[in-house]
Amino acid sequence: MDTTPNRFGLLQVGIILLAVGTALIHISLGLQADLTTKIMFSLSGAGYLALTAALFLPQFRSLRGALRWLLMGYTAFIVLAWVVIGRRVLIAYIDKAIEVALITLLWIEARRR
Repeated sequence: MDTTPNRFGLLQVGIILLAVGTALIHISLGLQADLTTKIMFSLSGAGYLALTAALFLPQFRSLRGALRWLLMGYTAFIVLAWVVIGRRVLIAYIDKAIEVALITLLWIEARRR
């Protein structure tokens, strides 16, 4: 349980920017797809936004450690799902780089707590 106060520094800004970036990529890809893919990409983007918001909202401060690990696991799952079923296109590689960077920043933040 992480009960430290929410402190915003460059690390937290980086986490938010990367998470919102990958969320927007997923949502925008969902807008261009068939119904099944649209749902999958839209939910993926929504998941990033919801977990990131919860990570920094003061109401969930006592769950911050668990939320951080959940966001890392969620991101890793999305990357692994792409490895198994994803298309190998430029935007996918860019998004995977963003997601790996997100996991890295979350890991660094976890180590500092």
